[in-house]
Amino acid sequence: MNLNEILQETVYFGAALSIFFYWLGTLIQKKWKLSILNPLLICLVLVILFLKIFHIDYETYDAGAKYITYFLTPATVCLALPLYRQMQILKKNLPAILISILLGCLAHFFVVWGIAALFHLDDALFLSFLPKSVTTPIALGISDKIGGLQEITVIGVTFAGLMGAILGPALLKLFGIRNPAAQGLALGSASHAVGTSKAVELGEIQAAMSSLAIVVTGILTVIICPLLLSVL
Repeated sequence: MNLNEILQETVYFGAALSIFFYWLGTLIQKKWKLSILNPLLICLVLVILFLKIFHIDYETYDAGAKYITYFLTPATVCLALPLYRQMQILKKNLPAILISILLGCLAHFFVVWGIAALFHLDDALFLSFLPKSVTTPIALGISDKIGGLQEITVIGVTFAGLMGAILGPALLKLFGIRNPAAQGLALGSASHAVGTSKAVELGEIQAAMSSLAIVVTGILTVIICPLLLSVL
């Protein structure tokens, strides 16, 4: 009996492997403090290498790893705490915040549409990448309803999150975006929960605005995507 067959009998192998490599990623990031050493990115690379080296099927890994996804929704809800703490800022700037997120959703749609047209992507890929900037549970629901491929959507969501966490702070600095609320809105609307993890490091206002952006971006994307697709 080979290792793959042995692990097929271990229900939580995938979850344990993912948690261990993510923990290892956090240690690496704390030691070298480089944005590129994002724990999620390190975890992805190490899991792929582990499966390849030991010839373990993805299905064997996913049988346990899928349980981690059950925590996505409650983890996202927990981000409401910093939002509650910054409620006064939200009330004071509500119109500007909502308009900013709406424009971000529209910009995202047309950027994906432009890239799809430029590289002649087929409709399935285009539709799969449209919800890449919203949190995974919402993105998968949108992808399924508009005819996308959920597997591709997961790749897009992961990529968007990692790019926001890795490049987000540098881009904010490059374009001179110093307002804490604007920083949080940018990270949350472009890179969902992974971007918000970086916003938490920047400050509580950034975390609160990023948390709000996750929710509002998800709602607006659900509305905007079908409407714009019916026009194009």
